[in-house]
Amino acid sequence: MNLHGTSFQVSSTAAQGVVSSDTRLVFQQRGSRVLGRYSGGSIQRGYLVGKLVGRTFRFRYAQTEASGHVHGGRSYCHVEVLRGGRLRLHEHFVWETRHGSGTNTFDQTDSMRT
Repeated sequence: MNLHGTSFQVSSTAAQGVVSSDTRLVFQQRGSRVLGRYSGGSIQRGYLVGKLVGRTFRFRYAQTEASGHVHGGRSYCHVEVLRGGRLRLHEHFVWETRHGSGTNTFDQTDSMRT
């Protein structure tokens, strides 16, 4: 599984999530190492840093929000291959700087790259 060069948008978020349908993510991957950059909606700039373990991506994330606050936590993503070959990421997150956890869903917006 390789996310290098793929981009995603948020299709659903948990009550404790702050990403929105205006949030866009772009990934870079070298071997098992993965970097995701995201922004949009109430997120000025965010980063996911992690690695691929089997078919699961494990991340730490940090983001600067429009409020000026910096928040972060940890997450893992399961990958689903949709009809037509596009990817869907199911991100299960836990905040470390505020209370809460939940699941966000991201749908691929560009052509399939694996």
